[in-house]
Amino acid sequence: MSQPVGPAVDASPAQKPGPVTLQGRYGRLEKLNAAKHAEALWLALKDRDEVWAYLFHGPFSERKEFDAYVEMFATREDPYAYAILDANERPAGFATLMEIRPANRVIEVGNILYSPLLQRTPLATEVQYLLARYAFEELGNRRYEWKCNALNAPSRRAAERFGFTFEGIFRQHMIVKGRNRDTAWFAMMDHEWPSRKAAFEAWLAPENFDAGGKQKKKLEAFRD
Repeated sequence: MSQPVGPAVDASPAQKPGPVTLQGRYGRLEKLNAAKHAEALWLALKDRDEVWAYLFHGPFSERKEFDAYVEMFATREDPYAYAILDANERPAGFATLMEIRPANRVIEVGNILYSPLLQRTPLATEVQYLLARYAFEELGNRRYEWKCNALNAPSRRAAERFGFTFEGIFRQHMIVKGRNRDTAWFAMMDHEWPSRKAAFEAWLAPENFDAGGKQKKKLEAFRD
């Protein structure tokens, strides 16, 4: 064959996400359950309209609408949602694994909803470490994606901080809440994961934080 083709790869399909508990040093993830998690999430997110700016749903003014939203995610297989619990067992947000394509061994992390309890904490970073480790090491994916509204500068910075590589903009990709959305695409590959994992673990180590809980060294510096 004279035409160039890609290298041969293991074509065994990846596993699909399941109801696992992903335990970390600063908290854990568990399968989202509306009956168990919705009330605490409502209290953590109530009147925090800014967290919904770039999400497909919300904000919610009524508890029953919010409960229906949580129930929707809790019962889906794709996206597959995990509640985030802090060290005090308080539900502080949730995140999903989505766009699940086992045959190609590709999965995306998305629908990331962090309440103020979670924002700018070590657990906020640890969540991304736990999900990436699960996606690569237990589910067997080759490609781990992060997509966001191209105008969402904090999400784009977060993707690069976590070790994703920017791949481009899909213009006029979606209509969300009646507005155009150009989508920024990022991804991390399985061969990149060992170095990303080492950086996450070094950053998350207790010795990287001072007595006041402030980081001594940035996550990016551990990759450099």
